Amino acid sequence: MNDLSPPAAGAGRSGDDLASLRTLTLVIYILYAASAFVGITAIVAIIVNYIKRDDTRGTLYESHFRWQIRTFWFGLLWACLGALTIFIGIGFVVLAVNSIWLIYRVVRGFLNWNDGKPMPVPA
Repeated sequence: MNDLSPPAAGAGRSGDDLASLRTLTLVIYILYAASAFVGITAIVAIIVNYIKRDDTRGTLYESHFRWQIRTFWFGLLWACLGALTIFIGIGFVVLAVNSIWLIYRVVRGFLNWNDGKPMPVPA
């Protein structure tokens, strides 16, 4: 019989491959956290996310990469909107809420990473 069910998460991957992806995912979370102080690290992180995204397919780290990529793009969107509306006063609120949201996303991602759990993001 031909079994057409999808392979288990991480199937066909060596322990070294998964350990490498685990480390890379942590490094990217650190780069996003550091971007609060050195903005360029978020650019480095998003580039690495896109370059290594295919390597995470079928692992729990795929959801972390999706989480990180969405965090970057939505954070950038709200930062731009905050910057554009700063002259009418509401921009300060948008930027503050965006900063808190970014901290939440990085911390929640790190905690799930530390527990070996995938992120709850739709495909």
